[in-house]
Amino acid sequence: MRRAVFPGTFDPITLGHVDIIKRALPLFDELIIAIGINADKKTMFSLEERIQFIKNTFKEESKITVKSYSGLTAKFCISEKAQFIVRGLRNTTDLNYEQPIAQTNYKMAKVESVFLICSPEVSNISSTIVRDVMRNDGDYSSLVPTSVKK
Repeated sequence: MRRAVFPGTFDPITLGHVDIIKRALPLFDELIIAIGINADKKTMFSLEERIQFIKNTFKEESKITVKSYSGLTAKFCISEKAQFIVRGLRNTTDLNYEQPIAQTNYKMAKVESVFLICSPEVSNISSTIVRDVMRNDGDYSSLVPTSVKK
């Protein structure tokens, strides 16, 4: 069984995340969307809200599981018997950030990282931008799935 983890904070899930998830699904038997918990990071949405956003977005998809974790992603992959980590790349800055992490994860846990290039129409979207638009009462409806829209 090919099991992959797609880790992130998902604060909130965006259409960029949805793009990567949908494109990763045919590659794996199971995709675990793993919400990382970082006590030092202040989130806009609670863990429960983020889990619900993702579950509602993918309620029809049986290959997706949503879990939360703390600590190292490599250790989480070992505990879940996942052989792959999925990461989305928007640009070369993302690649430069993700490459040493991927190499470390492989060294620690023999887990392969699979990089998918974001579709051009969502490559400008990040959770940080979405939160900024939300905080300033902007229209974020074209940036997130309907499960996030209030």
